[in-house]
Amino acid sequence: MADPLPAHLANLDVPSALARAAKEFPGDDALVGSEGRYTFAELERATRQAAGALAALGVGPGDRVAASLPNDTSIVISMLGTFSLGAIWVGVHRVLAPPEKQYMLAHSGASVLLAEPSICEQVAELRDSLPDLKRVVACEPGHPNEDWTQLLSAAEPWDLQAGIDPHAPAAISYTSGTTGRPKGVVHSQHNVLAPGAVFIARGSVEKNEPNGVMLPMTILNLMVLGPLTSIQAGSKLVCIDRHDPVSVAGWIREERVALFSTVPTAIHDLLTHPDVHPEDLATLSKPRVGGANSPEWFREMFRERFGSDLSSSYALTEGPTLITREEPGDERAAGSLGCALPHIELSIRDPEDRELETGEVGEICVGPRLEGPWAGFYSTMLGYWNDPEASAEALHNGRLHTGDLGRVDETGRLYLVERRNQLIIRGGSNIYPSEIEHVLARDERIADCVVVARSDVRLGEIPVAFIEPARGATVDPEELRKACLESLARYKVPESFHIVESLPRGALGKVQRHVLQERAGEA
Repeated sequence: MADPLPAHLANLDVPSALARAAKEFPGDDALVGSEGRYTFAELERATRQAAGALAALGVGPGDRVAASLPNDTSIVISMLGTFSLGAIWVGVHRVLAPPEKQYMLAHSGASVLLAEPSICEQVAELRDSLPDLKRVVACEPGHPNEDWTQLLSAAEPWDLQAGIDPHAPAAISYTSGTTGRPKGVVHSQHNVLAPGAVFIARGSVEKNEPNGVMLPMTILNLMVLGPLTSIQAGSKLVCIDRHDPVSVAGWIREERVALFSTVPTAIHDLLTHPDVHPEDLATLSKPRVGGANSPEWFREMFRERFGSDLSSSYALTEGPTLITREEPGDERAAGSLGCALPHIELSIRDPEDRELETGEVGEICVGPRLEGPWAGFYSTMLGYWNDPEASAEALHNGRLHTGDLGRVDETGRLYLVERRNQLIIRGGSNIYPSEIEHVLARDERIADCVVVARSDVRLGEIPVAFIEPARGATVDPEELRKACLESLARYKVPESFHIVESLPRGALGKVQRHVLQERAGEA
């Protein structure tokens, strides 16, 4: 019979995890970034100070604290401080266009925003539409009269032993649905700590393996894979604030990074840049790559450099993060995304929620494992913020219904058949076509529009738009590009705009996306 889980894993919360690390590894490096370096004892003190500063602003349990900051120590410490109050953390990606930031702040009802000065200026122009936003705090450590440092200096340290509910809402992570409007995925502190606890128990993350994060930590999944896992492991978290391969290689070399979660684009650049040398990556023993499908030539390049096969996985914002994963040593199967992690029960179901047989295609559903040592440990997302209908649709019978289609083979390996909402993954960043189509549809000269993915050697996929003009109208692609840039992050703007006389449709009038997908590839 398998051993039961340790008692501290039953109800995970951030203050307890941090206090445990500070007690066991007080003098070991915990957090490193351009702003400074913290041991675990220092990180605990900094977190108490951050919680005190937020409390002085009126933040309490259930209040939303938004952050739009670069990868550095401040974003990690402010998140830990938010969790320590029982408040709810909301990451706002820095590259989003002002209307996108406005929507997230308004929808979440954030009362405090911590942001770099340029973003504070953006938000200042939007304050009339954000009645819940009481305070915008400029965060740029090292600069005189910087708001966040002054608040920290004046704050009374918070008591991390104050009880909080580990299963209450603790974080909102925005994704998108079929309407094109982002949905706020709500997770508890237990949810966001659970993946790290599982990784550590399986030996995937160890104490002596510094963890580097270069993807934006405003994305909750990166917080889960980064600091929230490292704190539980007692390992160092390295905040990588630059994306160019030479700078990334420098961080890896100087901080001896071993664990590194990124996207194929970043690994490709590290392996091919003439100024990145093998010795720069000597410590990088566990590079983890996700966010896009990888062609065989890339897998061969990866194998030659790192001596191991590239692992595939299936991950969701609603997970949070990994649901399945191929592990080193697993027998490879073309197209497989690996087996479910040990705390997750994976099933394929029909529209009536009946489980399908092995090999049959249906909706991918996930829930807690019912037997074994991890039984009952996993919990699904709590729902979508202020969206009870979408929450009820996604969560019923104790399972998360992902909307993705897949199948499972006789060994339990998952194969993805179709990603929901025609998701485009550009260099690891998710792009939902409906978001772009929503912007284009505002133009009265456009009768209909569709955005699909086109393969790209470096980025994996890029968005391409097909436009059907209204009768008698003339549409200028450059004008459409400018309109998209005003409302969308630059990486979401289509690479090209194809003006067509009419979009291909089936017998029922539905646009045939697969036909446009083929045209995009030919173009």
